Amino acid sequence: MEIVTGWWIGDLWQAGESVLLMSWLFWVVAAIVLHELGHGWAAMWEGDTTPRDSGHMTINPIVHMGWFSLVALLIMGIAWGLMPVNPSRFRNGRRGWAIVAAAGPAVNLLLSGLCIVLCALAIRYGPQAEPLAGNLRLFLIVGGWLNLYLMIFNLLPVPPLDGSVILSGFSNTALNFFSKPGVQQFGLLAVFMLVFSTNVMDRVVESIQHGTVVAVAWVVTILPAVQ
Repeated sequence: MEIVTGWWIGDLWQAGESVLLMSWLFWVVAAIVLHELGHGWAAMWEGDTTPRDSGHMTINPIVHMGWFSLVALLIMGIAWGLMPVNPSRFRNGRRGWAIVAAAGPAVNLLLSGLCIVLCALAIRYGPQAEPLAGNLRLFLIVGGWLNLYLMIFNLLPVPPLDGSVILSGFSNTALNFFSKPGVQQFGLLAVFMLVFSTNVMDRVVESIQHGTVVAVAWVVTILPAVQ
């Protein structure tokens, strides 16, 4: 059966990139779910039980992403998530809001670092027989660069991304600016244009992918050789 081209999943499948496809789908979902759980853990640490009370402290992707986001992932390759919190309950007020916002990207950074280290370990000590070795390394490389990309993207100082919330937690000027309805609407438009600006995103992704490969290669060099 021939799959219609022009659909990203169909294109990857026809190109024989089934491992890349499965890795992409797994890591997008895992990165978003764990990102949102990072917000939830930080919110509860700040004294807000809303994440737990609303049933969002779960690894169920439907709870965090919703069906619309999952369908968007399958159709366009992009997705998003949401963690309900109540900033009025945070023990540290605005600083707590900044901490909660930073927790999501921090989780993605940790996941990226873990994937990079595991990939280096797999290269040095893991299976060498193909296709297992290549598939395992590809899976971990995708996890490394995709989590790093999500961290960088979410730290952009554009509402509703986490970067704008972090700035608002430490700057009255940023808080007043980002609170304006017009700025929030423009922020959504800016995010939309950035996501679908192929040239910009391609360059960013290529740079992050290259940096991830370089990081893996560096970790491999500091690991002791197999005796």
